[in-house]
Amino acid sequence: MFRKKPVAVLAMGLVLLVACAGRTTLTSMWRAPEAQAINLDGKSVAVVFITSDESQRRNGENALAWELVRRGARGFGTYYLLPSQPHIEGEAAQARLKAAGADAVVTMRIVGSEQRITYTPGTVVGPNYRGFGPYWGWGWRGVYQPGTLRTDTLVSVETLVYSLPDAQNSQLLWASSSRTTSPGNIDRLVSDVANATAREMARQGFLAR
Repeated sequence: MFRKKPVAVLAMGLVLLVACAGRTTLTSMWRAPEAQAINLDGKSVAVVFITSDESQRRNGENALAWELVRRGARGFGTYYLLPSQPHIEGEAAQARLKAAGADAVVTMRIVGSEQRITYTPGTVVGPNYRGFGPYWGWGWRGVYQPGTLRTDTLVSVETLVYSLPDAQNSQLLWASSSRTTSPGNIDRLVSDVANATAREMARQGFLAR
C-alpha cells in the first residue's frame, strides 16, 4: 500500500524521519554519448541542492560538496553565490559560477516520495492439530507471536552533471534518477545518492577516478 506525499512536505519533513541505514538504487541513468571520461581531481565543481528550505539547501550542498572533496575535486556550495530569492536567471547564474571558477556543476533535486507499508502476520508456535489429546495440552501452552507493521519512506532524487566550458555554454554529461529507502536526514540522503551515482559513473568508465 502506497500513499503519495507532496514534494514540499517531504523536503520540510526529512529531518523527522526515523534514522536508519539508507539504501539507494539508481532507477534510471543517461550519459552523453560523446562525453569522455572526466577526472575530478583538482576540478572546481559547484553543487546545487534545489529546495525552498534554505537550511536544508545549505546542509545538502555541504554534504554533496564533501562527497566531491573526498574524490579529489574542489567542491563548493552555491547557496551564498546563487540565493534562491531573489530569483536569478539561468544565464546570470551560469556566469556567476564561471566567475567563481567552476568547471562543472552538479545539481540534486527531490522529485517525489512515497510510503511503503509492510505487514507481517502473526504466527502461532506449536505442534499440528493431530487430535484432541495433543491439542488439549498444546492449546493451553501455545504461544502467539503478534504481527508487525513496518513503514518505509522511499525518496526519489534527480541528479544532473553539467560541464561549464565558459560563461555562455554548458553540456549535460550525466543524468540519473535514484530511490533511497528511509534516508533519515538530508545529509544521509545526499551522501547515499552521491556515493551510488559516483560508483555507477566510475563503473561505466565515465569518471576516471
